[in-house]
Amino acid sequence: MAKEVLEVIRQRRSVRSFLPQPVAPELIMTLLEAAVWAPSAGNLQPWQFYVVRAPEAKAKLARAAGQAFVAQAPVVIVACALPEQSAAVYGSRGRLLYCLQDVAAAVQNMLLAASSLGLAACWVGAFREEAVVQALNLPPEVRPVVLLPLGYGGETAVAPPRHPLSRVVQWVD
Repeated sequence: MAKEVLEVIRQRRSVRSFLPQPVAPELIMTLLEAAVWAPSAGNLQPWQFYVVRAPEAKAKLARAAGQAFVAQAPVVIVACALPEQSAAVYGSRGRLLYCLQDVAAAVQNMLLAASSLGLAACWVGAFREEAVVQALNLPPEVRPVVLLPLGYGGETAVAPPRHPLSRVVQWVD
């Protein structure tokens, strides 16, 4: 039974330790389905997702990120933007911003779907972009934005503190 959305949002954590248990292709497809239902500027959907299960490719991604746990995950989804697809409609703002926002929304959908299915994941945005391009032999029109290692969690992550709403919300009446 699926959890309520707000419950899933509150309990989702970044997990950096994974069990060696494989993730069923059907579950991966469910995450990808969640990704493509994310909103995007002009409904352009300027994204491409690479599902990486090959150990040698995951090792290259881990080196690109300087994060060994990336290679330990059974699956790494590399979420990429298609900047020129956004630029065709929105110019430089589409190329430099909208396509990245769109990919971010898709990744958040995958994170929430993964959590609701009992999977663990971690958003990895710090990596050497050119190393990821080379590791996956990406075409020039594809820009990697997020590495999403996922699997069954090998740790229980504790909720980090959050700022109170009074600190982060301004009402403009």
